[in-house]
Amino acid sequence: MSDPINVRVNRGAYDRPFSGVGIEFDPLGVSPRHPEISLHETGFLEAGTRWDFPGVFSPFWRFYYNASRGHRVVFNGRVVELVPGIITLIPPHCLFHCQGEGPVSAFWMAFSFTRRLGGDVVPPVLLEARETEMCLIRDLRELILSDQDLRPNEVIHQNSVALLLVTLSRPELVWQAAIPKNLCRLLDHIENQLDTKLSMRELARRAGMSPASFNRTFKSHLGTSPARYVSEMRVREAARLMLQSEGTIDEIAEKTGFPNRAYFSRVFKQITGGAPATFRRTHQTI
Repeated sequence: MSDPINVRVNRGAYDRPFSGVGIEFDPLGVSPRHPEISLHETGFLEAGTRWDFPGVFSPFWRFYYNASRGHRVVFNGRVVELVPGIITLIPPHCLFHCQGEGPVSAFWMAFSFTRRLGGDVVPPVLLEARETEMCLIRDLRELILSDQDLRPNEVIHQNSVALLLVTLSRPELVWQAAIPKNLCRLLDHIENQLDTKLSMRELARRAGMSPASFNRTFKSHLGTSPARYVSEMRVREAARLMLQSEGTIDEIAEKTGFPNRAYFSRVFKQITGGAPATFRRTHQTI
């Protein structure tokens, strides 16, 4: 049975990259050990209306191009309008809020990329759209409009990846060197063990390095210390649970590897700028 776009519900894209109103391709979870782009979703709405998704904190990239005004993203109080002529890129593991009124002509992609931005990048990344990118966006919008059942096809997939390759190869973007395989394996381990004690000495052993060398190598590739990275991943998961479950804050703290609520609250506020209870009260939608 077909599932036409006009009866689908826009559920946003929190921990899963599928919004419900786009064309779905690869699921989340592609290993970072393979140097390639993994396209999760491509979508276009001629007149998007509902775009109010608070507390977005996801492990995949986002590409936005709006041909009309009305939508915005908010990063720690900083409001960035999505405007015609500007491509907006949001890296993974960034906490932000989607806000906006419709109708808005909105094009987007969700994807994973094995490279990480270098330098002191403050998200989102704003790029003036060039004619090459605009041609691909126009073609993709037409292709999506002609596919009302939102069924994935190779033409849309290839054109989407071409648009990402053209955009991500722009000279304005500075990328870190590829992450070594031992660190990739370690990142997978951290992601799967957030509810357990993760000592830096044990993580260094798993990476096959001395603690000092591990700390230097990790920071050079990921732009942060191992301890900070673990805390950020725990806070990301805790934020997801607070918005999408009914567990108490004490239960969520335990599930995400924090020894007690007081320590959890302190770390959560350091990373997000607000207390867990305030975050949940302000943004919970269930």
